[in-house]
Amino acid sequence: MENSSNIAAQPVRSFRVDIPQADVEDLRDRLARTRWNTGVQGVGDWSRGVPADYLKELATYWADGFDWRKAEARLNDFPQYVTEIDGQDIHFAHVRSDRPDATPLLLIHDWPGSFVQFVDVIEPLSRDFHVVVTSTPGVGFSGPLTSPGWNTGRIARAFTELMERLGYDRYGVQGNGGGAWTAGEMGRIAPDRVIGIHVNGLVTFPSEDPADFAGLTESEQARLERLQHFRDDKMGFNVIQSTRPDTVAYGLNDSPAGQLAWIVEKFKEWTDTAKELPEDAVDRDTLLTNVSVYWFTGTAGSSAHLYYEVAHDPAAWAPKERGTVPTAVAVALSSDVAVRRFAERDHNVVRWTEFDRGGNFLSLEQPELLTEDVREFFADLG
Repeated sequence: MENSSNIAAQPVRSFRVDIPQADVEDLRDRLARTRWNTGVQGVGDWSRGVPADYLKELATYWADGFDWRKAEARLNDFPQYVTEIDGQDIHFAHVRSDRPDATPLLLIHDWPGSFVQFVDVIEPLSRDFHVVVTSTPGVGFSGPLTSPGWNTGRIARAFTELMERLGYDRYGVQGNGGGAWTAGEMGRIAPDRVIGIHVNGLVTFPSEDPADFAGLTESEQARLERLQHFRDDKMGFNVIQSTRPDTVAYGLNDSPAGQLAWIVEKFKEWTDTAKELPEDAVDRDTLLTNVSVYWFTGTAGSSAHLYYEVAHDPAAWAPKERGTVPTAVAVALSSDVAVRRFAERDHNVVRWTEFDRGGNFLSLEQPELLTEDVREFFADLG
């Protein structure tokens, strides 16, 4: 990690999303030439992956109905920048509040999300916060990766450096899924700077102590069963990306239909279970904007390497001291797996909110709920 004395040598550069038209046309051409998998006759649901009929329809819309230039213009509504930290470009949006006393707030996305994940909450949050939205190293406009070793700790240190570079000595952090892990690590690295951590999509694990299971509520037992089902039936993507990220990347980087299937499956499985299709939970154009960012930046492979780094990082699985930074946990009851007693074992949980709608991508599924919960949490911190 670079010394803080080198900050001035690494400028913050303005950035605009500007995908060459040739790349847009190439995407459409590749989608038109997709060699489709027919699947197994008689199986039309999601039990074996993304159904062919559904994916064909979505890919057709991506090629012929989706307006990338409109999506690009929306992204460029937010001031964006790039700066180099620890040898890696870090892309971020930075929207300052009109309030002079606003609290700086860093937002960290999950995989397979991107900074697109926060487009619906940036403006409302900026009424009370100076909002910084990062692209995780290796993802989107922060990628591809330039070196190995980008594990959770290294990413957390880079984001801590970013906030220092922006002149923020005290700030809050919000993260979901994998971003929640990074947020927690930032609190351990810089507890004197991080004033509060808000997370959703948090994953908690029981220990081997049988006492962990005593007195669990019916809802908590259901969340543990959901976690077990995930580990039994929905971990294929994780195993592949944690062990052979380069091998799967060849197909994802060459086939937009493959990249679309790889991502849209997660939006099906990790959004509100009451919704039949991914676009019932998340706006279809926003979903395709997110997939397009992965496609145009060619970061399927480097984002997969993030799983490899965590899986092969001894520090990721070693016992850690309980976090001391005040932490708020937002739980979507339909899809999340977090259990409060396990969260409190690892974090200084001072707020616990349960929502009866939404899923892992709460900032896209229920942006008003997330915005209000974040606002109330940091207001309570004083």
